[in-house]
Amino acid sequence: MSQQEILLKIFEFVILVFSLSLHEAAHAWMASRLGDQTARMMGRVTLNPLRHIDPVGTVILPLIMLFGGAYGRFLVGWAKPTPVTTRNFKNIRRDDTLVTLAGPCSNLLAALVAFIALVILTKVSPVGMMAVRSVIVGVIDPEMMSSAAFPMAVIFYLTLVLNIFLAVFNLLPLPPLDGAQIVRNFLPYNALRIYDKMGLISLLLMLIIGAPLVNFFVSPALGIVNAILLAV
Repeated sequence: MSQQEILLKIFEFVILVFSLSLHEAAHAWMASRLGDQTARMMGRVTLNPLRHIDPVGTVILPLIMLFGGAYGRFLVGWAKPTPVTTRNFKNIRRDDTLVTLAGPCSNLLAALVAFIALVILTKVSPVGMMAVRSVIVGVIDPEMMSSAAFPMAVIFYLTLVLNIFLAVFNLLPLPPLDGAQIVRNFLPYNALRIYDKMGLISLLLMLIIGAPLVNFFVSPALGIVNAILLAV
């Protein structure tokens, strides 16, 4: 593994950690806005990764995926779940759904900010445009790596990709993902009991269809984003 590859993986890991922290902080912030101060009192309304890190999901698993040869196109992980006391909400179903949606929405917002930054980078200078196109196409000119625009393009593009993936992945309707919490808020009682008992079935479904399903939504979205960035 070359020095450049190691550096790229470190970039990915750092961006993932902050993206997961943003996700959980958004849950905590929305819960606080809607009347539940549980997460705020525990110091979770912050982007400080130390408040959100789960040793396995935030550190060990991502590092194994990155450096253990199990990493494909996307990187995945999770942070400590944000504590929510739903009885503090005025409208439990509505407010709990909004709190749940805040996580994926924060990742989509981060992806949008990264996209805008990439567009700006392409417009600032020809070097910036070449850096962004090099990152997208995957053909890197060694001379480009000495430019300050190149690491910026790498960081912004990784932020874009990872956050789109995290948003889509978390919206899958499989416990314990955010999508499952949204679905269960609208299920009748009998169906809810069955849904909550999925356990191992949910894990197997996540392993079997999770990646293909996420790719089904993410790949076209990235195709559109790449086409726009290459055209601007």
